[in-house]
Amino acid sequence: MALTLDLTDTADADDRKAIVEPLAAFNRTKAPDAHYRPLNVLLRDEDGDVMGGLWGRTDWGWLGIELLYVPETSRGQGMGADIVETAEQEARARGCHGAWVNTFAWQGLGFYQSLGYVLFGELPDFPMGYPRHFLQKKL
Repeated sequence: MALTLDLTDTADADDRKAIVEPLAAFNRTKAPDAHYRPLNVLLRDEDGDVMGGLWGRTDWGWLGIELLYVPETSRGQGMGADIVETAEQEARARGCHGAWVNTFAWQGLGFYQSLGYVLFGELPDFPMGYPRHFLQKKL
């Protein structure tokens, strides 16, 4: 079978599935099932519109926080901590033993550290001149 390379920025869900499914099958031969499950905490206004929140997942016993956003007018009032704590509680209920996140210094480094997350890695110059920080917390 002849294979070719196709460089694109327009791949669709089926293209991703063609990569994810055999990779997941291979991973299952080496490690237990990840038990991947989305975990989202949505911050809604009085009309039910999403104004922020947390977008994440649980897999292999970890909560992975992918996105966290609190509207500027609600910052400094404990809303971010409440959102993260809600996600951590659900992760514990799902049997997770840890949580991890990556963030930039200007975003949430100090915030996550105040919640008990500890730095375990940095990627320098991402973007140029700034490190990307990786943090974890035991649940």
